[in-house]
Amino acid sequence: MPIPNPKLEVLTPENCQLIFIDQQPQMAFGVQSIDRQVLKNNVVALAKAAKVFKIPRTITTVESQSFSGYTYPELLDVFPEQKVLERTSMNSWDDKKVRDALKANARNKVVVSGLWTEVCNNSVALWAILEGGYEIYMVADASGGMSKDAHDYAMQRMIQVGVVPMTWQQVMLEWQRDWARKDTYDAVMAIVREHSGAYGMGVDYASTMVHKAAQRTSKTHEALAPVAA
Repeated sequence: MPIPNPKLEVLTPENCQLIFIDQQPQMAFGVQSIDRQVLKNNVVALAKAAKVFKIPRTITTVESQSFSGYTYPELLDVFPEQKVLERTSMNSWDDKKVRDALKANARNKVVVSGLWTEVCNNSVALWAILEGGYEIYMVADASGGMSKDAHDYAMQRMIQVGVVPMTWQQVMLEWQRDWARKDTYDAVMAIVREHSGAYGMGVDYASTMVHKAAQRTSKTHEALAPVAA
Protein backbone atom coordinates (compact mmCIF):
# COMPACT_ATOMS: atom_id res chain seq x y z
CA MET A 1 0.00 0.00 0.00
CA PRO A 2 1.52 3.37 -1.02
CA ILE A 3 2.39 5.74 1.83
CA PRO A 4 0.41 8.99 1.37
CA ASN A 5 3.29 11.06 2.71
CA PRO A 6 6.76 9.49 2.44
CA LYS A 7 8.02 11.84 5.16
CA LEU A 8 5.98 9.80 7.62
CA GLU A 9 8.60 7.08 7.22
CA VAL A 10 11.37 7.20 9.79
CA LEU A 11 14.90 7.20 8.47
CA THR A 12 16.35 3.71 8.11
CA PRO A 13 19.73 2.44 6.92
CA GLU A 14 18.00 1.30 3.75
CA ASN A 15 16.06 4.41 2.71
CA CYS A 16 18.44 7.37 2.98
CA GLN A 17 21.80 8.80 2.03
CA LEU A 18 23.95 11.52 3.59
CA ILE A 19 25.83 14.53 2.24
CA PHE A 20 28.40 16.65 4.06
CA ILE A 21 28.75 20.11 2.53
CA ASP A 22 31.75 22.38 3.13
CA GLN A 23 32.70 21.15 6.58
CA GLN A 24 35.92 23.14 6.28
CA PRO A 25 37.79 25.39 8.73
CA GLN A 26 37.35 28.75 6.98
CA MET A 27 33.63 28.06 6.68
CA ALA A 28 33.51 27.15 10.37
CA PHE A 29 35.32 30.37 11.31
CA GLY A 30 32.25 32.29 10.16
CA VAL A 31 29.76 30.22 12.16
CA GLN A 32 28.09 32.12 14.99
CA SER A 33 24.89 30.08 15.44
CA ILE A 34 26.49 27.22 17.39
CA ASP A 35 29.71 26.70 19.32
CA ARG A 36 32.25 25.59 16.72
CA GLN A 37 33.68 22.75 18.79
CA VAL A 38 30.14 21.46 19.42
CA LEU A 39 29.51 21.74 15.69
CA LYS A 40 32.55 19.64 14.83
CA ASN A 41 31.66 17.10 17.52
CA ASN A 42 28.19 16.73 16.04
CA VAL A 43 29.45 16.43 12.45
CA VAL A 44 31.96 13.73 13.35
CA ALA A 45 29.39 11.87 15.46
CA LEU A 46 26.95 11.88 12.53
CA ALA A 47 29.71 10.56 10.26
CA LYS A 48 30.56 7.76 12.68
CA ALA A 49 26.90 6.79 12.90
CA ALA A 50 26.65 6.74 9.10
CA LYS A 51 29.63 4.40 8.97
CA VAL A 52 28.08 2.05 11.55
CA PHE A 53 24.85 1.82 9.56
CA LYS A 54 26.57 1.73 6.15
CA ILE A 55 24.77 4.82 4.88
CA PRO A 56 25.82 5.93 1.38
CA ARG A 57 27.47 9.34 1.69
CA THR A 58 28.92 12.20 -0.27
CA ILE A 59 31.50 14.73 0.91
CA THR A 60 31.75 17.95 -1.08
CA THR A 61 33.95 21.01 -0.55
CA VAL A 62 34.24 24.50 -2.01
CA GLU A 63 37.45 26.30 -2.97
CA SER A 64 39.57 24.23 -0.60
CA GLN A 65 42.97 25.58 -1.60
CA SER A 66 42.04 29.19 -2.33
CA PHE A 67 39.74 29.98 0.62
CA SER A 68 38.04 27.32 2.71
CA GLY A 69 40.80 24.89 3.69
CA TYR A 70 40.54 21.13 3.82
CA THR A 71 37.67 19.14 5.32
CA TYR A 72 38.07 18.41 9.03
CA PRO A 73 40.59 15.55 9.31
CA GLU A 74 38.40 13.94 11.98
CA LEU A 75 35.61 13.68 9.40
CA LEU A 76 37.83 12.43 6.59
CA ASP A 77 39.37 9.77 8.83
CA VAL A 78 35.94 8.23 9.42
CA PHE A 79 35.81 7.47 5.68
CA PRO A 80 39.46 7.04 4.61
CA GLU A 81 38.55 5.76 1.14
CA GLN A 82 35.96 8.47 0.42
CA LYS A 83 36.66 10.80 -2.51
CA VAL A 84 35.95 14.47 -1.84
CA LEU A 85 34.03 16.34 -4.54
CA GLU A 86 35.51 19.81 -5.02
CA ARG A 87 33.34 22.68 -6.30
CA THR A 88 33.44 26.36 -7.16
CA SER A 89 29.70 27.03 -6.81
CA MET A 90 28.09 27.86 -3.46
CA ASN A 91 25.23 25.60 -4.55
CA SER A 92 26.32 21.96 -4.57
CA TRP A 93 23.49 21.14 -6.95
CA ASP A 94 25.24 23.18 -9.64
CA ASP A 95 28.09 20.66 -9.78
CA LYS A 96 27.36 17.62 -11.93
CA LYS A 97 29.65 15.41 -9.81
CA VAL A 98 27.45 16.04 -6.79
CA ARG A 99 24.21 15.43 -8.67
CA ASP A 100 25.66 12.22 -10.10
CA ALA A 101 26.79 11.05 -6.64
CA LEU A 102 23.33 11.60 -5.17
CA LYS A 103 21.77 9.76 -8.08
CA ALA A 104 24.23 6.86 -7.83
CA ASN A 105 23.41 6.39 -4.15
CA ALA A 106 19.82 5.70 -5.23
CA ARG A 107 18.14 6.90 -2.01
CA ASN A 108 15.48 9.61 -2.25
CA LYS A 109 15.82 10.74 1.37
CA VAL A 110 18.91 12.95 1.65
CA VAL A 111 20.29 13.83 5.08
CA VAL A 112 22.28 17.09 4.94
CA SER A 113 25.02 18.46 7.20
CA GLY A 114 26.67 21.61 5.92
CA LEU A 115 28.01 25.14 6.20
CA TRP A 116 26.56 27.67 5.94
CA THR A 117 22.89 26.96 6.60
CA GLU A 118 21.65 30.12 4.89
CA VAL A 119 23.78 29.70 1.76
CA CYS A 120 25.05 26.26 0.78
CA ASN A 121 22.45 24.24 2.69
CA ASN A 122 19.54 26.41 1.65
CA SER A 123 20.44 26.44 -2.04
CA VAL A 124 21.10 22.71 -2.38
CA ALA A 125 17.90 21.90 -0.47
CA LEU A 126 15.69 24.03 -2.70
CA TRP A 127 17.23 22.85 -5.95
CA ALA A 128 17.39 19.17 -4.95
CA ILE A 129 13.66 19.29 -4.17
CA LEU A 130 12.77 21.33 -7.25
CA GLU A 131 14.86 19.57 -9.88
CA GLY A 132 15.71 16.24 -8.27
CA GLY A 133 12.52 15.41 -6.43
CA TYR A 134 14.50 14.51 -3.30
CA GLU A 135 13.29 14.65 0.29
CA ILE A 136 15.71 16.73 2.36
CA TYR A 137 16.40 16.10 6.04
CA MET A 138 18.47 18.99 7.43
CA VAL A 139 20.62 18.20 10.47
CA ALA A 140 20.37 21.53 12.26
CA ASP A 141 22.99 20.90 14.94
CA ALA A 142 25.52 19.53 12.42
CA SER A 143 25.13 22.69 10.35
CA GLY A 144 25.82 26.33 11.13
CA GLY A 145 25.12 29.87 9.97
CA MET A 146 26.86 33.24 10.20
CA SER A 147 24.48 34.28 12.98
CA LYS A 148 21.73 32.63 14.98
CA ASP A 149 19.16 34.58 12.98
CA ALA A 150 20.78 33.53 9.70
CA HIS A 151 20.64 29.87 10.70
CA ASP A 152 17.15 30.00 12.21
CA TYR A 153 15.51 31.89 9.36
CA ALA A 154 17.19 29.68 6.77
CA MET A 155 15.83 26.64 8.61
CA GLN A 156 12.36 28.23 8.64
CA ARG A 157 12.53 28.98 4.93
CA MET A 158 13.52 25.40 4.16
CA ILE A 159 10.83 23.98 6.45
CA GLN A 160 8.23 26.02 4.57
CA VAL A 161 9.10 24.18 1.35
CA GLY A 162 9.10 20.74 2.96
CA VAL A 163 12.59 20.23 4.39
CA VAL A 164 12.52 18.12 7.57
CA PRO A 165 14.60 19.52 10.48
CA MET A 166 16.53 17.02 12.59
CA THR A 167 19.44 16.70 15.02
CA TRP A 168 22.37 14.33 14.62
CA GLN A 169 21.38 12.16 17.57
CA GLN A 170 17.81 11.91 16.30
CA VAL A 171 19.15 10.65 12.98
CA MET A 172 21.35 8.02 14.61
CA LEU A 173 18.61 6.76 16.91
CA GLU A 174 16.13 6.50 14.04
CA TRP A 175 18.70 4.35 12.27
CA GLN A 176 19.11 2.19 15.40
CA ARG A 177 15.36 2.15 16.19
CA ASP A 178 15.44 -0.87 18.49
CA TRP A 179 18.01 -1.60 21.22
CA ALA A 180 17.48 -5.28 20.49
CA ARG A 181 19.42 -4.78 17.24
CA LYS A 182 22.66 -5.99 18.76
CA ASP A 183 24.72 -5.86 15.56
CA THR A 184 24.90 -2.07 15.87
CA TYR A 185 24.18 -1.58 19.59
CA ASP A 186 27.78 -1.54 20.85
CA ALA A 187 28.96 0.80 18.10
CA VAL A 188 26.09 3.22 18.74
CA MET A 189 26.82 3.18 22.46
CA ALA A 190 30.48 3.95 21.73
CA ILE A 191 29.41 7.02 19.74
CA VAL A 192 27.06 8.07 22.54
CA ARG A 193 29.80 7.77 25.15
CA GLU A 194 32.23 9.88 23.13
CA HIS A 195 29.96 12.48 21.55
CA SER A 196 26.66 12.76 23.45
CA GLY A 197 27.69 14.85 26.43
CA ALA A 198 25.65 14.18 29.56
CA TYR A 199 23.88 11.25 27.89
CA GLY A 200 27.24 9.60 27.27
CA MET A 201 28.41 10.33 30.79
CA GLY A 202 25.22 8.73 32.09
CA VAL A 203 25.87 5.60 30.02
CA ASP A 204 29.35 5.31 31.53
CA TYR A 205 27.96 5.85 35.04
CA ALA A 206 25.22 3.26 34.64
CA SER A 207 27.64 0.74 33.14
CA THR A 208 30.16 0.96 35.95
CA MET A 209 28.10 1.87 39.01
CA VAL A 210 24.86 0.00 38.32
CA HIS A 211 25.92 -2.89 36.09
CA LYS A 212 29.44 -3.16 37.56
CA ALA A 213 31.17 -3.17 34.19
CA ALA A 214 34.84 -2.34 33.92
CA GLN A 215 35.81 1.28 33.42
CA ARG A 216 36.04 2.44 29.81
CA THR A 217 39.76 3.12 29.82
CA SER A 218 42.54 1.64 27.72
CA LYS A 219 44.28 0.41 30.88
CA THR A 220 43.41 -0.03 34.55
CA HIS A 221 44.23 2.97 36.70
CA GLU A 222 45.16 2.32 40.32
CA ALA A 223 43.24 4.35 42.88
CA LEU A 224 44.93 5.04 46.22
CA ALA A 225 42.72 4.68 49.28
CA PRO A 226 41.66 7.90 51.08
CA VAL A 227 43.57 9.04 54.12
CA ALA A 228 41.52 10.38 57.01
CA ALA A 229 42.06 14.05 57.90
